[in-house]
Amino acid sequence: MGMPMAINLFRGYKHETDFIIYDRNLWKTSAFLKDHITDPNIQHKIKVAKSPLEVAKEASVIITMLPAPSNVESVYFGKDGLFEALGPNHLVVDTSTIGNAMAMHVAKVLNLKGARAIDAPVSGGTAGAQAGTLTFMVGSSNSDFELVKPYLEKMGNNIVHCGANGRGQAAKICNNLLTGISMMATSEAMNLGVRMGIDPKLLSNIINKSTGRCWISECYNPCPGVQEDSVATRGYMGGLKMPLMAKDLRLAMDAAEETKSTVLLGALAQQMYNRIASKEEYKHLDIGAAYKWLSEVDE
Repeated sequence: MGMPMAINLFRGYKHETDFIIYDRNLWKTSAFLKDHITDPNIQHKIKVAKSPLEVAKEASVIITMLPAPSNVESVYFGKDGLFEALGPNHLVVDTSTIGNAMAMHVAKVLNLKGARAIDAPVSGGTAGAQAGTLTFMVGSSNSDFELVKPYLEKMGNNIVHCGANGRGQAAKICNNLLTGISMMATSEAMNLGVRMGIDPKLLSNIINKSTGRCWISECYNPCPGVQEDSVATRGYMGGLKMPLMAKDLRLAMDAAEETKSTVLLGALAQQMYNRIASKEEYKHLDIGAAYKWLSEVDE
């Protein structure tokens, strides 16, 4: 997700400002420069940092995209992290999915140094990141939202202010809770129908013209052969990996416990994703592989 977002951001600002990039996996920064920024007239505008600290020393606007709360903790507050060099001139935007409690913690600590902290998790997947059509769910003050909006518009086409710090994460968690449940439900329905002898394309068409229709069934059907451009046709490679959905549902369960909310289907879906993600052959696959797993089990 981070690389295509960075590519679109750079293309939007390449004539206006210099860029500094960092990734602990050096091959990613090399690929960014070699495969995507090939114009020698603008390559000089990009510097590869050796640490998050170096980024904070040289950049006033910092955007992060990381897999999990532990990664955010490390990049922001660990050794050679961003926090050491932050000050009142910094606008720090985290687009990771880390939960509202963690987002509010980050904002509180960064505010101690006068830095502006914004949580802006995304929806739209890798395809949306590549196309620049992501949805950003933003948690910040009104004034900070206006400051960050032009940057986010280079990477997405739906920038929504959800309220104060943490509210962007709250919206993202609710969205992914529903997505995770919908994927599992669609996979179960398609698997059941196929086992009862219904043609999967026919079943998909019926569902999408009936009350069972949802975004997953309509745009991301997990059954191979139903949609030509579905992740299922690529062996479930790419997209949102199983462990990340399991992580997102864990964040939802944490929020449910904190707010004393009943989330029974979410809890069951989390158990299912954890179970599937624990298998070596599934942990690198998209969440649509839930259908593959269901089609292979007999219980």
